[in-house]
Amino acid sequence: MDAFGHVNNVVFVRYLEEARIDFMFRLAPGDGSPSFQGGSVVARHEIDYKRPLVHRHEPVIIESWVTKMGAASLTISYEIKEPGDGGLVYVTASTVVVPYDLAAGRPRRITAEEKAFLRDYLDDDGARADGQERAAA
Repeated sequence: MDAFGHVNNVVFVRYLEEARIDFMFRLAPGDGSPSFQGGSVVARHEIDYKRPLVHRHEPVIIESWVTKMGAASLTISYEIKEPGDGGLVYVTASTVVVPYDLAAGRPRRITAEEKAFLRDYLDDDGARADGQERAAA
């Protein structure tokens, strides 16, 4: 919390990080799958603060989905909001993530398995044609 009892902007970045890690690692396909485990780096964050989130004990929801997927990067978008349909939105954000080969010390391409997983969460035009839900943390 900052001096005014609001969630600090840096804390929002941590919330996004937790949601992204949950999305990319816990939801990765298959038991023992190497997907997303070779490392990744954040190339860009974009955050729009819509309204202050004040001190409270009730949880907020972080929805995340993929809005862009290239050969060697993807964009994950988020909403931090109140639970339930039509809940107040506190933050909208996006993160460009680049898969990274830690051993080689360089970016790598997204694998076929990773692309198949990500397609289930792709919402590149703002309307989910397949009815899939966004991932919630």
